[in-house]
Amino acid sequence: MKSLEIVGFKRANLGKTDAKALRLDAQVPCVLYGGQDTVHFSVPAILFRELLYTPEAHIVDLNVEGTHYRAIVQDAQFHPVNEMLLHVDFLELQEGKEVKMDIPVKYVGVSPGVLAGGKLASKLRKLKVKATAENLPDYVEVDISTLELGKSVKVGAVKAENYTILTNAQAPIATVTIPRALKGEMAANRG
Repeated sequence: MKSLEIVGFKRANLGKTDAKALRLDAQVPCVLYGGQDTVHFSVPAILFRELLYTPEAHIVDLNVEGTHYRAIVQDAQFHPVNEMLLHVDFLELQEGKEVKMDIPVKYVGVSPGVLAGGKLASKLRKLKVKATAENLPDYVEVDISTLELGKSVKVGAVKAENYTILTNAQAPIATVTIPRALKGEMAANRG
């Protein structure tokens, strides 16, 4: 899995007014937990661009005033109206300890349903996975080479190696939908 370095600065004061002042200064209040200590720090908002606004999953090399931590993003909160990043929670990775993380889906193969004129509709872009840090995959491969018109590939059909998929096994990942024009052709051919 790709890693990304983020540099943070310890927060002296905690609380709403301090957090507001940080945000006005283009800083994002953050917290790191899961290790021996809970670390409160802030990070320049611009550093989150490659981490949060991408479909890829990353391990974060956090550098908080010279102290290094390996972590993953556990949660990111955005303003409901202006989409401004308000707060980020990091979970420290520990050797041999499993973590839960949303991992992007990557399709492999060519669907016969798409070749026949259907449209591939993605239902799930990410799957929740549980694994140790070293076994966290970059993406979950989903084979669509057997997907016919009107059919779906479900989470249960995905083979997981060295990790556990926590997303409901009955949930569809992708479906090949039949366009209206094709439905009309199919009905005409039957009649």
